Amino acid sequence: MNKSKGWIESEISKALTKWEKDFLGRGSLSVKTDILRDMIIVSLHGILTPAEYALCESKEGMLAVKRSRTSLVESGVDDLKEMIFEITGEKVKSFHTDLSTRTGERVIVFKLFNDLEKQLTG
Repeated sequence: MNKSKGWIESEISKALTKWEKDFLGRGSLSVKTDILRDMIIVSLHGILTPAEYALCESKEGMLAVKRSRTSLVESGVDDLKEMIFEITGEKVKSFHTDLSTRTGERVIVFKLFNDLEKQLTG
């Protein structure tokens, strides 16, 4: 593979931003991707709307926002796995995500079958 680690991280960030806009209707304010061993860790900032922040002021509202946002992302997981494969050439073993309703950040972890970082640096 002749692609650099930085190039792949940048491409994943760009592709995920495009996916958010196309699939969810809006994108985050910033996206940062890091490749660490057999994981691709994506941190998205500014994903909640002002209305969602207002809802999060109550426990019921916070749980509703978390549930609906998680369901939306999970419904597009096959597209996300395909996107990772197209950029890296690696298949995704598992997908994990969580959302902070306090900070409006989402973390996504793609666990791969192989150590991508080692391939890129070794």
